Amino acid sequence: MAEAKLSLYGFNNLTKSLSFNIYDVCYAKTEREQRDYIAYINEQYNSERLTNILTTLTEMIGAHVLNISRQDYEPQGASVTLLIAEESMIKNMLGSTVVEHLDKSHVSVHTYPEYHPETFLATFRVDIDVATCGEITPLSTLDYLIGSFDSDIITMDYRVRGFTREVSGEKIFIDHEITSIQNYIDKATLSKYDAIDVNVYQSNIFHTKMLIKNIELQNYLFNADVYELPPQTRLDITNNLRREMIEIFSGSNIY
Repeated sequence: MAEAKLSLYGFNNLTKSLSFNIYDVCYAKTEREQRDYIAYINEQYNSERLTNILTTLTEMIGAHVLNISRQDYEPQGASVTLLIAEESMIKNMLGSTVVEHLDKSHVSVHTYPEYHPETFLATFRVDIDVATCGEITPLSTLDYLIGSFDSDIITMDYRVRGFTREVSGEKIFIDHEITSIQNYIDKATLSKYDAIDVNVYQSNIFHTKMLIKNIELQNYLFNADVYELPPQTRLDITNNLRREMIEIFSGSNIY
């Protein structure tokens, strides 16, 4: 059942910001494997595909695209920014309908590739920022975003800023219930990750980070069969992958 809407005085001036970051880690030792990795990145994270993802996200939150700016980089990486707006229908005194774009905001994505020089681990980070105004909240898109990328580590930050008023004049600092970002993620998806929250409820700040539980080594190799590698090599690569992921997840150099 949909939540009852608040009766507001004027516009809803709350700003809702979602920062969604994913890390995709792989093992690329030989020059051929590194070329294959770059080709994979260029296919999976090019500006055209990212634009399609952000356009779908915009439709999911009930907003409309006003402008698109995108750019691919060499040898890999891309950036896309969408200016979006919630479309409001306002009737004038003569009864005709006028369409105005209100609550302008944006959605952006940037990608960042890098290598670990000693362990041949390649990490690709995708940052998506969604800033909306009014009644629109981007939390409902989390399952779609997680499913759109190969995500080993995910960090999410959600914050509600500003305030609006009910018709009585009472200030409203958040217009929907939330105790954790995890409440907006499918349970089947959550079961694949270890997840922790760091929330500051009095400031309407919510932070969740997730680490993949199981590493299927074959998924982290390029044009190599895991069973062609000696057992000790498989163990070493798996341990290096896990260490890299744990450090990114914890935000500190542990090893």
